[in-house]
Amino acid sequence: MSPRPEGERTAATNRRAHHDYQILDKFECGVVLTGSEVKSLRGGRASLSESYARIRGGEVWLENMHIPPYEQGEKRGYDPRRDRKLLLHRREIDRLIGQTAEKGLALVPLRVYFSHGLAKVELGVARGKRQFEKRQAIAEREHKREMERAAGRRR
Repeated sequence: MSPRPEGERTAATNRRAHHDYQILDKFECGVVLTGSEVKSLRGGRASLSESYARIRGGEVWLENMHIPPYEQGEKRGYDPRRDRKLLLHRREIDRLIGQTAEKGLALVPLRVYFSHGLAKVELGVARGKRQFEKRQAIAEREHKREMERAAGRRR
């Protein structure tokens, strides 16, 4: 894993994304949030486990991301799983439309983070892995781990 850029702090990650999907391309996009959602995110209280992105009306929307209500904030009328608009350049949206038109590709949020005080979402264009591909990836990871252990014992 590469070192974090200066001024960047991760609020939530989608740990299942790399297991369930093969990530083909990544995009950084802003996200439209309310004030209490930002405060809740800063506290690290969010879940991307069942979330996904969808293109509707020429705009990209993040659906089903759970941000619980902020403890000291107004809870009345708050929907923790509301659809949130993602902010991208028109060229990027057009590129996403072209990529997701291909059969079997999906838009998966990989992580939510703060970059220089602004909330960002890392969005991945992904193709779903089949069961045997998941098992193969686990076997390769275990094999690599065993080789590193053996090399460590020799030293």
